[in-house]
Amino acid sequence: MKRRELTTVASVVALLAAAPLALAYTVNINSGTRAIYLQVGNGSFTGTYSGGGTPGVNATINKVSVSVPAAQVGNGTAQQMTSDSTQAVSFYDNYSFCNPPTQVYIGGFYRRPGTTGNATLTVTTSAANLVDAAGDTIPFSQISWTSSGNGDTGTEVIPGGTFTGGTQTLATFTGNTWNESCHTFSYANAASVAAGTYTGRATYTLSAP
Repeated sequence: MKRRELTTVASVVALLAAAPLALAYTVNINSGTRAIYLQVGNGSFTGTYSGGGTPGVNATINKVSVSVPAAQVGNGTAQQMTSDSTQAVSFYDNYSFCNPPTQVYIGGFYRRPGTTGNATLTVTTSAANLVDAAGDTIPFSQISWTSSGNGDTGTEVIPGGTFTGGTQTLATFTGNTWNESCHTFSYANAASVAAGTYTGRATYTLSAP
């Protein structure tokens, strides 16, 4: 089981306050010992997987954020979020797959040669709401994402969705495959909230039997 985390920040500013294969990218990987690997945002890898490289451990927790102009707070116009992740290439073959800072790379694999078991990708938010220093809240369900990838066609292996404020299943990784998508996050901006910096954390987990 591997876990990676992503911090989300919605900053609301008031006038007087500062603050490929057939479908998506899935590749068969049938050689090597049993292993599981998950990357969300920046990751570490020695070489590339297709070149015999080795995954590393990267403790970086990337952030996605947006500052809503005072005149637009709560007007229902979604605001695109940007990330501090710089990960553009896939460690499978060094292909430029994502487009930071608007996209966050999410991918990995479950390898267990000789079996047909799958791995499950889930995400869990730290609470139902993003919270600022004064205790004001924004529901995590105000944060959603779309999914794509340079050169991809058809249905994404890790599809778009919306945070639910709990644990939700995002995708199933078929055993012995490499899977990846690029997520673009947005803030719905559907309610007028107090000025402040609202934060929360989403933890991604890839688990297998």
